[in-house]
Amino acid sequence: MFDLLIQGATVFDGSGAPPVTADVAVRDGRIAEVGKPGEGAHRVVDANGLALMPGIVDVHTHFDAQVTWDRTLSPSPSLGVTTAVMGNCGFGIAPCPASQRETMLKNLSVVEGMDLDALLTGTRWEFESFSDYLAQLRRIGPYANLAALVGHSSVRTAVMGDEASTRAEPTPGELTRMQSLVREALDAGAIGLASSFSPNHAGFAGRPMPSTIASDAELRALAQPLAERKRGVFVMATGPRGTTEFMESLAAQTGRPAFMVTVLTMYNDAAPDVAMGYYERCAAARARGNEVYIHANCHPLSFDFTLRDPYLMFSHSAFARVKAARPEELPGIYGDPAFRREFRADLANPKAGILFYGDWSKIEVEERPVSELARAAGRDPLDWFFDLPLDTPLIAKLFQNNDAGVAPLLKHESGVVALSDAGAHLMFLCDAGFGLHFLKHWVRETGTFTLREAVRRLTSDPAAKYRIPDRGRIVPGAWADLLLFDPATVGTSALERRRDLPAGGARMIRRPEGVHGVWVNGIQVHDGTDYVPLEAGPGEVITRFLQ
Repeated sequence: MFDLLIQGATVFDGSGAPPVTADVAVRDGRIAEVGKPGEGAHRVVDANGLALMPGIVDVHTHFDAQVTWDRTLSPSPSLGVTTAVMGNCGFGIAPCPASQRETMLKNLSVVEGMDLDALLTGTRWEFESFSDYLAQLRRIGPYANLAALVGHSSVRTAVMGDEASTRAEPTPGELTRMQSLVREALDAGAIGLASSFSPNHAGFAGRPMPSTIASDAELRALAQPLAERKRGVFVMATGPRGTTEFMESLAAQTGRPAFMVTVLTMYNDAAPDVAMGYYERCAAARARGNEVYIHANCHPLSFDFTLRDPYLMFSHSAFARVKAARPEELPGIYGDPAFRREFRADLANPKAGILFYGDWSKIEVEERPVSELARAAGRDPLDWFFDLPLDTPLIAKLFQNNDAGVAPLLKHESGVVALSDAGAHLMFLCDAGFGLHFLKHWVRETGTFTLREAVRRLTSDPAAKYRIPDRGRIVPGAWADLLLFDPATVGTSALERRRDLPAGGARMIRRPEGVHGVWVNGIQVHDGTDYVPLEAGPGEVITRFLQ
């Protein structure tokens, strides 16, 4: 007797092969048979011609804190995600001595656009070490499978305390301790190491995130345990400093896959050929035997911010005053003609790695471009912009906004479809439904991908590149992570605002469309409308990975 039998589905097995109409049987959390099983089942689902695919593998999330108060990992499982990798950019919350908890959360609130009161109120600290953090995740029982990266900034903060964001060089003893923490995390089951050199990654009060001031030598020392253990991946928000050549050298040093996360690899109308150059250099690295890949986001990249915390502009030299200022000083700085002249000069001579190039049509207030609003007011857009109230919600849509330019990047084998940032930037956006958007926009609406290839890129491809075993395929023996959906209607709703975070915090979410069921390890976690009530979720804390 099977535990679950899904009958009559059009099965996309995740390999990219043509679909087949088949029944899929599940026993003990794994796929038992695909075809026409002869046995009965405790639960039978009539798929009635719907499509069945492996659950989506999301390798770029920030659920590290949220999972401690929300085992459902809302909204990702509702949007088809059954496996998530946390701790990206090196901004996890473990390891963390008790004395650094508030510092860790304050930095996280700024760099990942999270509600600080929600983080301070909701985060449940039952750990200090990375091993104990994973043990807490197991006790929680998440609704999706989770793998966690150990973070450079987290390790730096754990060892160097408040000086992690201000002192570039650790002592030899501190560096040795940081290396030990990375080894301990890998031995406990971390999927790899994450870091950031991005100049756009600033923490609380405008201070740089710890890893961004670290030397190349420090990062290489922390990556060395990957080589020693002969497992794990390296993921980095590179910025202009972390070139493809630098990333290839780390891949060669460790013998492990390296993944780049940077706006420089995203299509930008201001520099349309730059991104493809990165992809081609990654392909050349792989041809030399060094695996270097790029996190490729399939939706326009949006940045939520306010003039109180304009982090996406911090890489401009004019904003040095802003980063160092107290909140009450900001209106005076923004109104200073000298500041505005300096910023205009920055825009006229942009540095590598900046996010905003001066196109005011890309920044919106209540879904209307600043360029349009300033024109209606008869004013220069830069002056109109800096006269806004400090807390005006702003969204910048700067990259991946041109389908013709983005499509070749998404098709390139140097990329892995990712960068949902699920769990982060909750107050203004929600890209956790990147996979359903991929199926809707890039398959149904534009025909850029066939459905079977799109399923492969969302499932077995990221699982293989991240060395996650037995996920991303519908074959006997694989874990039964499944998404049942209607290809004709699959997608996500418009953004909806909810006030359901701890301390009454607000967030933006999306609901699934065309989804008829999500299963994790053979247990249904969402029925297409709502989460299935479970005392503990069926998600596995994944700690074993392929070499």
